[in-house]
Amino acid sequence: MSATARFAAPARVVALGGGHGLYASLTALRGLTPDLTAIVTVADDGGSSGRLRAELGVVPPGDLRMALSALCADNEWGRTWRDVLQWRFRSDGPLDGHALGNLLIAALWDRTDDIVEGLAWVGQLLQSHGRVLPLSSDPLEVCARVRLGDQVRDIVGQVAVATAEGTIEEVSLRPARPTVPHQTVAAIDDADMVVLGPGSWYTSVLTHFLVPDVADALVRASSRSVLVLNLGHDDEETAGMSRAHDVAALRRAAPAFVPADVIVDVEHAGEPGLADAVARWGARLQVAAVRAPVERPVHDERALRAALAQVAAKRGLTVTAAGVSVAG
Repeated sequence: MSATARFAAPARVVALGGGHGLYASLTALRGLTPDLTAIVTVADDGGSSGRLRAELGVVPPGDLRMALSALCADNEWGRTWRDVLQWRFRSDGPLDGHALGNLLIAALWDRTDDIVEGLAWVGQLLQSHGRVLPLSSDPLEVCARVRLGDQVRDIVGQVAVATAEGTIEEVSLRPARPTVPHQTVAAIDDADMVVLGPGSWYTSVLTHFLVPDVADALVRASSRSVLVLNLGHDDEETAGMSRAHDVAALRRAAPAFVPADVIVDVEHAGEPGLADAVARWGARLQVAAVRAPVERPVHDERALRAALAQVAAKRGLTVTAAGVSVAG
């Protein structure tokens, strides 16, 4: 099959991450292609997700719920069920703080005994523009070595690592070789474009490279990949770091991975060492105004969509330019 024939169909796009970072990339990407897959980290151990993980032994459903919500149908049905999934109980009893969507996902996993099938049922309920897959079938535990001055501590748990004071020097996962659904690896192998970031760098982005089967697939997909750098470092795990530090951290975690393109907001394009770090990496630095005009450092959905569309167009991929997403 010729390249022209292959790319006549909508581009197959995979986005990896977790939490609000992945939500941002999905709300942008859903306007570019109907063939969209989210691969979601499963290391959260806080809040409703952490409680269900501890009580039922399931992978934490919260980030998966967020990704499903980002892909809801652009109609009253999709928006209504998105809001129902995001609904949190407020009570003096054991339901307090639980998101209804977390409970629904856990119930479907119990009923189907299949993580991927359970998520597919929720996707059907939302009439999703795409599908959601877990990074692993096993709950993951993030471990980090953190330096604060002359003291080095070993921190365990996603929430603890994300809020630890100091500089993260090394990150690992337990189990070291988790089970990965075959659909997750196949989605990366079959993708025309793979999007990583934005998001919590160590606990949402780099975790994908700590799962051997997924890391191998990402290395195979290097030439089809694009990395979206963060706009700010307002979380503890990357406090005081620059985007050049983020690039260096990813290179340490995955020496064989080299994305084709790296997107950075125009505000950070001139940061010392960034352009040189990306060039030495062998990637192309794509500068775009992708920050939303609000106080918090968040990506603008339309601007990020346009930046990703430009990358796709340069690669000869077929994408569309849809209207405003309903996921925000």
